[in-house]
Amino acid sequence: MEDPSISPGRGGRRTRKRFFKLFLRDRSGAAAIEFAALAIPFLLLAFAILESCISFAGQEVMANATDDVARLMRTGQIEKSDNIDETKLKGLICERMSVIVAKGCPGLMVDLRHFDTFDQAAKARFSIVGGNVVLTNDGAPDQFRVDPGLSTTKNMLRVFYKWPVMIDFMARSMANLNDGNTLHFASITWQNEPFDD
Repeated sequence: MEDPSISPGRGGRRTRKRFFKLFLRDRSGAAAIEFAALAIPFLLLAFAILESCISFAGQEVMANATDDVARLMRTGQIEKSDNIDETKLKGLICERMSVIVAKGCPGLMVDLRHFDTFDQAAKARFSIVGGNVVLTNDGAPDQFRVDPGLSTTKNMLRVFYKWPVMIDFMARSMANLNDGNTLHFASITWQNEPFDD
């Protein structure tokens, strides 16, 4: 028999409070729920760190490859008379980058030229226009070329690589080219030693 002193409304509230207290004390699924709540931001952060580290390593390997090839030219181990062209130059750089890039270095672009003065070299620039690399020289549009100088000339080697962004959600923040890649760039300017041409 029901106790007439307890109204139906108050009994319903007591039942709900009791159920809520039991729910809060039950810890059987807490670890799974906490893991699900924390795993997504943790994995996003871990992937972002990994992507950034690999990209930075690729940039450093490319900078070292550029320095190595420039040293060969500066010391006369590679000369203008060796008929170095774009394919040979890319091969020299790609060989030194093979540890971290795809075979054949897809997306590698090179520009090698000589100048009469370092002031002229300082006017050679590039920009990203519409997601593409555009070279300029003293403000005028220019083309990629491979034109090394003779001994004692001033030279500039610029190397561009379209680095693929591996994690899709990072592409929006890292990519600066039309094809979803990010541009890595290395440059070195030097004066050739007085070797025999």
